[in-house]
Amino acid sequence: MALLHATCQTGVVTDQEHPRSPENRSTTPISEAFRDFISTGWGPEPTPSAHPLPQARFASARRERVSREFPGVTLVIPAGETQTRSNDTEYPYRPHTAFVYLTGWGSDTVPGSILLGIPKGTAHDWVLFTRPPAPRTSDEFYANPSIGEFWTGRRPGLDDVGTWLGLETKDREDWAGEAMPLLANSAVIREAEGALTDTIDSLRHADDQTGDDTLARVISELRLVKDEWEIAQLTTAIHATHQGFSRIVAALPEASAHPRGERIIEGVFHQAARLEGNDTGYGTIAASGPHACILHWVTNDGPVTPGHLLLVDAGIELDSLYTADITRTIPVSGRFSPLQRQIYEAVLDAADQAFAVVKPGALFRDIHEAAMRVIAGYVHEWGFLPVSLEESLATEGQHHRRYMIHGTSHHLGLDVHDCAKARREMYMDKELEPGMVFTIEPGLYFQPDDHTVPAEWRGIGVRIEDNIVVTEDGAENLSRDIPRTVDEVENWVSGR
Repeated sequence: MALLHATCQTGVVTDQEHPRSPENRSTTPISEAFRDFISTGWGPEPTPSAHPLPQARFASARRERVSREFPGVTLVIPAGETQTRSNDTEYPYRPHTAFVYLTGWGSDTVPGSILLGIPKGTAHDWVLFTRPPAPRTSDEFYANPSIGEFWTGRRPGLDDVGTWLGLETKDREDWAGEAMPLLANSAVIREAEGALTDTIDSLRHADDQTGDDTLARVISELRLVKDEWEIAQLTTAIHATHQGFSRIVAALPEASAHPRGERIIEGVFHQAARLEGNDTGYGTIAASGPHACILHWVTNDGPVTPGHLLLVDAGIELDSLYTADITRTIPVSGRFSPLQRQIYEAVLDAADQAFAVVKPGALFRDIHEAAMRVIAGYVHEWGFLPVSLEESLATEGQHHRRYMIHGTSHHLGLDVHDCAKARREMYMDKELEPGMVFTIEPGLYFQPDDHTVPAEWRGIGVRIEDNIVVTEDGAENLSRDIPRTVDEVENWVSGR
């Protein structure tokens, strides 16, 4: 990064002192003449032309449901600030999931925004605090590399944000004066903004985080069932991910010719994610050959070798921040070997049998149990188990899990592993309901040094992952159009 931050020698004081100001290497003095000159000659402010966002009414309904759980309690849901990656560089900004869920504001959220729920009877009045555009006469505009608009781009006006989201919107500078008197009895999303949480802790009557934990849990559990707008977003993310996988297939010759071909795969998918959405929803797994046996292989620095399988686990995150999560295992040369086909079809059978149990009223854990019965049956048939099939399937057995150690499903939404703070009885032991969206992703992995299997099996890993929505009378595979059977995959790779 070649730019030098224009921090003055005497120390510019902005609305947010930031420790990254590099005064030891930025020595440009800021004179009064400079201040006068830079504060003049600017064009008129853009005329607001904002319209309500379609998700605003859904977010309003979500806030009402949260409100009912916390009568008389002030609710604080911060978006969070940017996070330092190294020294004075930062990670790409992503607002906290709870904030996005309750506001509908996605990738263009202004860092440092806060949603405040003010008790009103048994309900709440909701106010959004955010940073409006910086006046051209302010030092912040040009001299604050953390939030200055010369550095990070123009912020939307308060009226625009209020119109988009259907919320009363105020300047973040007004936060302390308006919110502090209300925080003695409050609940906050603790991890979203550490300094703000510390301040709230100091103002509350008791050093008790129970309300905070309950707030995080309630929001997670509400997110278990998606509304129609969320399902539409996830469907769009899956379609975009399909396009990304098609780019991967087209790039196989280039990837096969490079010693770090996995990085070619990762790169073309990332390009698709940035073009079709906001980013990748998580670190892309581009695992060729024995790397496919490493469940979260994200180093992606190996070759993509003809004759091997390429396992790609990737998803595109939209600007709304809803993400897909798809895995396909592809023969690099275009055709599965007989052994690869045998393993692949076993995994596909497990996926299909797991899907068959999905319907309202079934338990979430039934999905995993259905998949594991199939996996256990195959590895027993192949002679890899040291005990009978019944002994392996027993709770005290589970020998077959050597070849599939992970779970079969997780909820999907704003987070790739969604609703993580829900209670077990509301997640794993929960009856399925229409609107739930989750993955089904069985696999088989024969580690390169696993001497419980024949040598020719070692180093082969296969996973198939689809995204499923529960319907009123069953389920729908939202990712069914991404080739998944042996014939479909071979035709896909060969261009037929």
